[in-house]
Amino acid sequence: MTARPIFTHRIATEADTDAIVALMKASIAENMKGFLTPEEIIAAQETMGLDTTLLEDGTYFVIEAEKDGKTVMAGCGGWGKRRTLYGGNHTKGRDDTYSDPATEAARIRAMYTHPDWTRRGVGALLLELGENAARKAGFKTIELGSTLPGEPLYRARGYEEVSRETQTAANGQKNTVIKMRKAL
Repeated sequence: MTARPIFTHRIATEADTDAIVALMKASIAENMKGFLTPEEIIAAQETMGLDTTLLEDGTYFVIEAEKDGKTVMAGCGGWGKRRTLYGGNHTKGRDDTYSDPATEAARIRAMYTHPDWTRRGVGALLLELGENAARKAGFKTIELGSTLPGEPLYRARGYEEVSRETQTAANGQKNTVIKMRKAL
């Protein structure tokens, strides 16, 4: 039996941008294959990617582990205190104004696990970090926009579906985003 990896975490910085983007691309390309067709993966990319406001706000985490004597990025993700529910800098319909912790939800945002590190607790750790930080910032609820591949993890961690939105992507394929919520 292989020993469970030891993960460390830290707040992502602008210097991590290239590595984060590379991890996101690998995650999207590989981790969605069991759920979506290649065309649907391309469609999903319209609502996925790096949102640099998370880096600016200091609410984005990098999960690291040791592999072959080197520290590698195993995952990334975070939470948002802005109203944008999902998407990268390129995603249409963003609202980068701040949410009111007394009346609005925080957001779990941009969670990705490198394909070499799936099913090892990276996603659960990212959720725990984001939820704890949002709670500490005074939020009472937290929401996220899930892809179909992410839905099982979020359900297992206590998130409940609020709504489903199906968009037609530029390539004509459908892209489903599931809005989910959890009390903190």
